[in-house]
Amino acid sequence: MQYRTLGRTGVQVSSLALGAMNFGALGRTTQEEATAVVDAALEGGINVIDTADWYSRGGSEEIVGKAVAGRRDDLVLATKATMPMGEERNHRGGSRRWLVTALEDSLRRLGVDHVDLYQVHRWDPETDDEETLSALTDLRRAGKIRYFGSSTFPAYRIVQAQWAAREHHLGRYVTEQPSYSILQRGIEAHVLPVAEQYGLGVLAWSPLASGWLSGAVRAGREVTTHRAGLMPERFDPALPANRARLDAVERLAEVAAGAGLTLVQLALGFVTAHPAVTSAIVGPRTLDHLRSQLDAADTVLPADVLDAIDAVVAPGVDLAPHEKFDTPPALLDPSLRRR
Repeated sequence: MQYRTLGRTGVQVSSLALGAMNFGALGRTTQEEATAVVDAALEGGINVIDTADWYSRGGSEEIVGKAVAGRRDDLVLATKATMPMGEERNHRGGSRRWLVTALEDSLRRLGVDHVDLYQVHRWDPETDDEETLSALTDLRRAGKIRYFGSSTFPAYRIVQAQWAAREHHLGRYVTEQPSYSILQRGIEAHVLPVAEQYGLGVLAWSPLASGWLSGAVRAGREVTTHRAGLMPERFDPALPANRARLDAVERLAEVAAGAGLTLVQLALGFVTAHPAVTSAIVGPRTLDHLRSQLDAADTVLPADVLDAIDAVVAPGVDLAPHEKFDTPPALLDPSLRRR
């Protein structure tokens, strides 16, 4: 396992982080199964666990809390808030009112008195940066969080938040958690350069592109992954974007084989090779999934392999742009661009 400094915090974190989205109802993972995954991850050198209140409506946090009991100080514990936690309209977003409540709920579910990294799960266009940053700054001063960061923010919002922190003399986001993989490279054009400029640690989620790069999705095979069962349209070969991804996967498999690597090793080695990326978040449902991912922990791709990947998917290109989660609201809401 490689270890890197998380932004400018001085905290040393593993190049692979354990994502807990599949713990609980979403991934149909029991407490026993999740604890076994956590045990193996820590034994394999992973020292970051990332969860969120939204995952299985708090179920993931409860499972993580029980799995890390008695060894909480041996790892960097991260969670997130702002996604809807019910029908009540104020049980979401980046307001002080909700963030304080959401954190207390997360601490209770995790069974801890603080988290190391508290992240704004999505940018909330209804809430001013000063409101959110002041609440997070106060929570840090109270000792309930050590650091705070953003997740899936458009690049211009990352910049705006940094300036708001400076203008109002508040704490700043020290990390960003974007989606990044060989098949979704758009953030190379804006988010990653901005993260480097501001010294942010980057925890990249979905480095296996929702399973496309796991080795389980290949031409001529029926796709039977758990994710395909939840979102079949994302794997329907009749759709042009999926045909493009399938073609890319076949070519990438050839690149991996030529380099003596698995597709998983190629995918994770690619993400962690970017100088802006601190860690790649893997989200295994099973021990077998985790073991295949841990095999990539020490993978360092040589220049010729990285060049071969560029020839398959060009730098800065998203093969499925419609699946992006950081599209600015002005591109999604016609009322914001029409008089």
